[in-house]
This record gives sequence, C-alpha cells and structure tokens, in this order.
Amino acid sequence: QLRLVESGGGPVQTGGSLSISCHGSGLDVDYYAVGWFRQAPGKEREILLCMERTGSTARYSDAAKGRFTISRDNSKNTVYLRMNNLKPEDTGRYFCAADLICSAVVDFNSWGQGTLVTVSS
Repeated sequence: QLRLVESGGGPVQTGGSLSISCHGSGLDVDYYAVGWFRQAPGKEREILLCMERTGSTARYSDAAKGRFTISRDNSKNTVYLRMNNLKPEDTGRYFCAADLICSAVVDFNSWGQGTLVTVSS
C-alpha cells in the first residue's frame, strides 16, 4: 500500500516561493497518478495539479495557472509542488493524493496528512 507524507509547508510572505514535497513509501509513486490539493480555511478542498503515471500533467485550478508546478523525482520517490508568487489566498492545508488516474471528479484512494502553508501580507 502506498503511504504519502507531505512536508515543506510553513509561513511565507506575499510574493514569495515555496516547494512542498510528497514522499511515498511502500510502493513507487510513479506507478500512480499523484495530485496536489488545497483546502483553504472555510472552503472545500480543491484539486490544483495532477501528474499521471506517464509524467504528463494537468492543471485543474485557475489559481495554479502560471504560478504552480508539479514535478516528480523517481529516485526519491517524491512528488513536488513548486509555488511562486504566493498570495494570502493561497493559505491553506496542502495535500497530495494518489490513484491510478488523475481526475477532478473521482476521489483519490491514498492521501497524505497535509502540510500547512500560511501566506502573510
């Protein structure tokens, strides 16, 4: 069974950048599609970006357009989310999740516990 652990969250100022990680154990992350999700305070969880097993990526949120990038390092069994030009509305808990395919409508099977990102103005 794939287990996911996010890390790298923390406080950051508006306009700053942050990379957060999603480390897999138990199985190889490149066997799965891995998505990054965000849940802002008082809001529903949303999918931001997703990487298929092939390495192709899909963006699901306009918030990620031009600012967020998903990548994967198979040697480290880790998927990353790079976030640039952060804004206070990017504050939230960021989760990674894995399943066989990327989807915005089907719930992913394996989830991490999330990492908190706080963007201050």
